[in-house]
Amino acid sequence: MADNKSRVLVTGGAGFIGSHLCDSLIAQGLDVVCRDDLSTGDRGNISGIQGEKLFRFDLKSVEEFFDYDVDYIFHLASPASPVDYYRMPVKTMISNSRGTENCLELARKKGARMLMCSTSEVYGDPGISPQVEDYYGNVNPIGPRSCYDEGKRFSEALCKAYEREYGVDVVIVRIFNTYGPRMRKEDGRVIPNFVCQALEGKPLTVYGDGSQTRSFCYVSDMVRGLKKAMFTPEASGEVINIGNPREIEVLDLAVLIKKNTGSGSEMSYHDLPENDPHLRRPDISKAKRILGWEPEVNLETGLDHVIKWFSRNGW
Repeated sequence: MADNKSRVLVTGGAGFIGSHLCDSLIAQGLDVVCRDDLSTGDRGNISGIQGEKLFRFDLKSVEEFFDYDVDYIFHLASPASPVDYYRMPVKTMISNSRGTENCLELARKKGARMLMCSTSEVYGDPGISPQVEDYYGNVNPIGPRSCYDEGKRFSEALCKAYEREYGVDVVIVRIFNTYGPRMRKEDGRVIPNFVCQALEGKPLTVYGDGSQTRSFCYVSDMVRGLKKAMFTPEASGEVINIGNPREIEVLDLAVLIKKNTGSGSEMSYHDLPENDPHLRRPDISKAKRILGWEPEVNLETGLDHVIKWFSRNGW
């Protein structure tokens, strides 16, 4: 669907997933504008493509008005880890309300296709597993996580409103736990927490008894899924889970990381955070059927890449 004359906007393009997406789009020969205010992103993430003539970096917030001549819009801009959205709850909600509106208005004016990067957090602490796209979720609308959960739910609703009222071509992707190089040490998510603690010989912080489950998708698989969702015509108007359906208990993940790092770290148990989901596993039947996508990188291989990356970066 995209050709080498296509122009692409990536909001949040200096973030973890966004920067890998920018790399891949540039490698494909597409003209890319990355808009990021670096509130959670890092200029170092895009240092490898800064000199590319097809790449432009705009150091501005998605919350401010913008106007670019583009054919495709990937909207990733939002604090996405608990550490960040607990620290910036208002910004999180504005990124997912005004920021999403700005993207949709641009898509409407330019006739561009927009991909809204939502999250598995819209399912809250789910009552079913695996989570399928027509499940409405179990979310606390006023809890400490609500700025992110409800922010993304509003984004999805706004996308559908623009689709119904203005005919905007929007695809919604619900991103499940993703990991890989360029995650921040202080990210607050379980894989960088465990890896950095293990490499430093510190106790591994396990919340609750560690029986809660997560499903981890390696970043290269995620980027491939996002591009498939954007550039597959049949995905228009769809809501699609992208993630790895392999489920693992958090305590088993800690044991695996200890083993793979050769660490002697002990486990340190703490109270489970409020509204922390007990189950997280995507049903990816729709992604397989419409996009022909499924993950390729297994957890052991992906963790090896992440451990080597953090080791090289001095942790």
